[in-house]
This record gives sequence, structure tokens and C-alpha cells, in this order.
Amino acid sequence: MLKRALNHMAGPGLPWTEFLELAKNLNCIGVEFRNDLPGKLFDGTSPQVVGAVAQAAGLRILALAEVKAFNDWSDAKRNEAAALMAIAKACGAEKVSLIARNDCQGMSASERKANLDTALRELKPLLDEHDLVGLIEPLGFETCALRDKAEAVEAIEALNARDRFCIVHDTFHHAAAGGGAIFPEHTGIVHISGVVKPNLKATELRDPYRVLVDENDVLGNVEQVAKLLDQGYNGPVSFEPFSPEVLTLADPGSALAKSFSYIEKCLQQGNG
Repeated sequence: MLKRALNHMAGPGLPWTEFLELAKNLNCIGVEFRNDLPGKLFDGTSPQVVGAVAQAAGLRILALAEVKAFNDWSDAKRNEAAALMAIAKACGAEKVSLIARNDCQGMSASERKANLDTALRELKPLLDEHDLVGLIEPLGFETCALRDKAEAVEAIEALNARDRFCIVHDTFHHAAAGGGAIFPEHTGIVHISGVVKPNLKATELRDPYRVLVDENDVLGNVEQVAKLLDQGYNGPVSFEPFSPEVLTLADPGSALAKSFSYIEKCLQQGNG
């Protein structure tokens, strides 16, 4: 059985209370909340109340997203990160999500390394202060200044900060980046979403194609998850779809349950 989890993008229209109920009904271990959905974070409810309700439901708040373009460091970015960490600490979140810049800027190898090193060096004391982990998410798009998970791992190791930083293995972004090495020991969460549109090149993958995973998936979700598990990953696997057809489902619970069960059945049968 997977350690099931849900990103709030799996039900972006649900109030936080209903989202937690959905996760509990799906036997999830935890959830990821987002600050980029319509309306106020937690619908304006205090983070302490949200944390208490989640805990009472037996759910962990795995991460609070997100600091966008974290590797474009500035005083404003420091304030943004500190504000998110304060909320994360108040609601009992374990991690804060750090999303790589995706604007075609800082793209040379030297710029990528310098900007990433600077951001992690500046973020680490903030994470230490709040006793949180920074969850680094490379994006597979050609416009992103951090596509390769290996660059993130190298920067973490150079800072000797494995206790404060880990990476996301996102099955969609892994495919969009052309695959490559995986790093189970550095992975803090796995994001899953499927693509069923055939004959797409990796560079043609876009968020609106991201649906739930079934037998028509062309990203190799089952294979990616199986490889991570085989190599020692033992953390949460969280749905993060972006397709409008998923985001507007009248009954996301049934669809998510079916997809989770499909993945688990394939893994049990050794289809990965």
C-alpha cells in the first residue's frame, strides 16, 4: 500500500475542511496545502485551528506551498519565505515548498549554480529557526532554471544540509526534463499525475495535460514509483493534477480512489 497523500490541487475548489475529509476518506497519511489557489489560505481560518483539525483527523500537513522562484533571491524573497515558514510552523506543517524560477532567466550553468547556492545558503538559517525542511521542486520545462534534480542534490550536499532540504520527484516534471537519475535518499515527496495524450514529445508536456493515472498513462508513473520504492524511498506519494477535467470533477474522491487503487494493483503485480 502506498503512503497516499493529496495536494490541494487535487480538489482546489474544496474548502480546507472538506479537503481534509477527502484525504481521510482516501486513507491518506497527509496533505499539502497551497497559497496560490483562489481565496485566502485556509479560507481565512487561523493556521493553528487548521493544524489541530488535521491532527485530530490523523493527517499530517506534509508541506505548505509555495515560495515561487526561490532561486531568484532577494530581500523580498527572504520576506516571502519567512512569512510562509511562520504560517507553516503555526499549522504544524513539516515542510515548505520551494518552486524553481520558470521564466527563462538565469539559465546558464554558472548562473544556475550561483543562484541556487545563494538561495539555499540564505534559506537554511530561516529553516533552522522554524525547524522546517525546504522541499525543492525542479520543473522539467525548458524555461526553468532548475530542471535537473542532480543540480539540486549537488547544492544540498555542498551545503551539508540534507537535514534542511530535500527534493520533489514529480513524475510529470521528471518526464518533461527527459528523465535522468532519481535520488530516493534525497526525495521528500513524490508528486504523481498522468498524461494520456499520445505521441507527445517531452518538451511538449504542459500542466493542462496532467490527469489522474490509469492504464492509458504515457509518463510511466507506475514505473517511476516502483523504481523509487525499490531503491528505498518510503515517503508519501501525492496526487497533483492540473487538468481542468480533473479540477472540475463533481466527485473527485471516487476518481482519486480508483487511480490510487490502479497504481497499487500494478505495483503489487510487479507491473512497474
